[in-house]
Amino acid sequence: MRVLVRYFAAARERSGTTEEWIEVEESATLAGLWSLLVQRHPALAGLGSCISFAVNREYTDRLHTLRDGDEVALIPPVSGGSTGGCIHD
Repeated sequence: MRVLVRYFAAARERSGTTEEWIEVEESATLAGLWSLLVQRHPALAGLGSCISFAVNREYTDRLHTLRDGDEVALIPPVSGGSTGGCIHD
């Protein structure tokens, strides 16, 4: 199945793209998708501890199970916000 991944702020800068379709296995979770994205764009790894996820415009956790056609937004903290334990390269 396929999901649309949209990258914002530092995630966009590190991936070098604003969005892309990604093939994932049936019953994939956000955690599994994140692993695939880090393999595809290794520079994303430094954002792993602080990135937020939204699926179809609703925030959710990494255990969320994806469905075909879902829109996944990767939302890192924005400039001026607290890093609150984020790992930065």
